[in-house]
Formats: sequence, C-alpha cells, structure tokens
Amino acid sequence: MQTVGLRECGFRIPHSGLRTCRAFTMVEIAISLAIIAFAMVAIIGVLPIGMNTQKDNREETIINQDATLLMDAIRNGARGLDYLTNYVVAITNHVVEYDQHMAVVSSWINWYTLTGSSTTPEFPLTNGLRIVGLLSTPKYMLPSGGRWGHSGFLSNRVNAYVRSLSGPASEKFPQDNRDVQDFALSYRLTSEVVPYWTNHVDPAWIVSPADLAIANNLQDNLHDVRLLFRWPLRSRGQLGQGSQSFRTTVGGRLVQTNDIGHPLYFFEPRNYVKTP
Repeated sequence: MQTVGLRECGFRIPHSGLRTCRAFTMVEIAISLAIIAFAMVAIIGVLPIGMNTQKDNREETIINQDATLLMDAIRNGARGLDYLTNYVVAITNHVVEYDQHMAVVSSWINWYTLTGSSTTPEFPLTNGLRIVGLLSTPKYMLPSGGRWGHSGFLSNRVNAYVRSLSGPASEKFPQDNRDVQDFALSYRLTSEVVPYWTNHVDPAWIVSPADLAIANNLQDNLHDVRLLFRWPLRSRGQLGQGSQSFRTTVGGRLVQTNDIGHPLYFFEPRNYVKTP
C-alpha cells in the first residue's frame, strides 16, 4: 500500500523505483506572502484616493444644485422661499465707506441670524424675503444724488453661512439632531451684485450725449451677479479648499424696499427704467 501511494504522487526517488511527495518550501511561501503583501499595500494606498474623489464629486454636485436655486432666487427677485430659514444660519455684511478720493472713512459689520441681528431695530432672518433681499444687496452704493468720481460710496461684502439645501434627506428639516446636522455639508456663500460697467468718463468711448445716455441706462438696467462658494465650513469657522464661482448677467431694474425700516433689494427682471 505504501508503494502504490508514493507512485501516485508522481515523483521518483533517485536510484529507486519508488516515488515520493514534496510540499512548498519556506522560501516559496515567503515569496508568495511578499507578492500578496505588495499587492495589498497598493490596493490600500489607492482606496483613500478613491474615497476622497467620491467625496469631492458629491460635494461639487451639491454646490452646483444649490447654486442653481440661489442664483434663480436672486435674479428673479423671489419674495417667498421661506424654507431657506432652515438652511441659512447667518448673514454678515462688511461695509466700508470711501470718500471721493478712494480713502477709507470708516467700516463696520452688520450680522443677522435666525434669532437676532446687530442692527436696531433687530432684523432676524425669519423669512425668505429677508434672506434674498440681503443677498441682493449691491456691492457698491452711491449716496442719494451722488455720481461716480464726484462723491463717496459704500462697499458691501455680503456673506451667507449655509447648510446645504441638497443632499441626503436624513440631514434636512425637520431633523434637529445637532450631531446629524454637523455631518451635512456647510459652506460660505459670497454674493456680489455689481452694475454693468461702462467707461462713461472716457472721451474716446463717449462722443455724444446719446452715448452717455446709453451708458447710464445700461448701468441702471444690467447687473453682473456673482456667487462665490467656499467649502467645507467647519464648526469653528475654518474653510476648506473647495471653491467655485457662478456668474450671470441680470436684466431689469434693482429696486430697494424696506422691512421695518431695513433696506432690502430685489430684481424686477421684467421692468426697466429710463435714466434721465
């Protein structure tokens, strides 16, 4: 029985008619483990890169969807959208006053939250009207009756701190668990509303009163709207490396209204004014 079993192994012992069996040597096992370990290290090294790429793509998709909604709200002068109060945590406006020589006269910051503000009377973000009206604040404002180059002006830098409107439903209202909300993507939105620029003081461009009238009407009826997103916004206010901007031109006049004495601004895309 022993002879038959050895012959079935298929190996012949020298100088003998018997056959024997052989296993892997320790060297062969060590080489195999080294090859497997090398492959595993490569796979483990690529895995975090793939996960980070997936995370970045997800965040960019959310930003693109939120930007579409917010841009449409601003350029259409939306007066509703009260659900924005579930996502816009705060809005700040850094105001700088310049004189006619471009020297800084003073500066201050107005802030608004869901429960209060730095203004008197208080102006909390209790509805979508106030949120859209603040985000539509012009970047540059002249005093009443002022002219560029002949009087001072105000510069506004409006920032909104927002929890993403898009994303998993488990992170959205009426979810009130702070731990779950902290996992949602948050970002800082900078809104800039700038009148359409025309070089109306250049003699080579303005050669007649009609040209000046055209330039003034373009400035009053066309605006560039730019939304700059920076993300992620962390719990202590630090900003990540994500950045993307969206820009469009809005036709129609930009009107100022008042809510309990606080100025708000809205586009009327179907109404145009004729500058005298």
